[in-house]
Amino acid sequence: MFELAFMQRALIAGMLIALIAPIIGVFLIMRKQSLIADTLSHIALAGVAIGLVIGSQPEWVSIIIVILGALLIEFLRARFKSYSDVSIAILMASGLSIALCLMSISPKGSKTMDQYLFGSIITVTQQQIIEFLVIGIGIFLYFMITKRALYTMIFNEDVAKVSGIQTKWLSFSFSAVIGLFISMMIPMIGMLLVSAIIILPAAIAIQLTTRFRFVFAIASLVSIICTFLGLVSSYKIGTPPGASIALCMVLGILLTLLYKKTKEVVFKRIGE
Repeated sequence: MFELAFMQRALIAGMLIALIAPIIGVFLIMRKQSLIADTLSHIALAGVAIGLVIGSQPEWVSIIIVILGALLIEFLRARFKSYSDVSIAILMASGLSIALCLMSISPKGSKTMDQYLFGSIITVTQQQIIEFLVIGIGIFLYFMITKRALYTMIFNEDVAKVSGIQTKWLSFSFSAVIGLFISMMIPMIGMLLVSAIIILPAAIAIQLTTRFRFVFAIASLVSIICTFLGLVSSYKIGTPPGASIALCMVLGILLTLLYKKTKEVVFKRIGE
């Protein structure tokens, strides 16, 4: 009975992640910032380490540090306009280095490191689900309100500025929202798999359609299916839930690429 309750909570948490992650993933791919999820997950680990050392709640310290890190990425991206990936490299290295150094001097460091590296959606509590639901609704409303402005800014920042869009503050808020979402995901999914869960469904959707409004629908559907299959296979086989979900998504993108290639070959032969 307890095992069933754990699975129910894991499924609810997984579905919440599956609904929000692809929205962020689509915008990150369009902005050519797919690696930002990895960077912020490294920074989140540094936040956890700082929380352990100062004796505070690691989760909440992690949220604060990640949001600050996301804002710093935007600041460095503006400073290195011709080399925007430099900011990602700087903060990724800094986050992981700080995390490893601080956790090595913390009594609970090794155990906590494993917990946050790999995550465990099975052990999610009802309180965590409520917190995630509230934050998820806030993030969803943010994207509903700013969707058009983000779309304009991503495709032509100059047009966005002429249209009266505050691109600087929009970029900062976008990064902060991503940081908040990632910091909430990490205890459930793990630092190593956050990027895959966010980016892969969006990548599959972009391969299947070029229409902007359909991309979000397809990405969310793919994410929900892969999350469900990953959790079920994890329960049946005994594999880690986060890794199982990520593997389903990897399989999904491989099948998508195979489908596209087969379609191209078929149409080419018909044309001949």
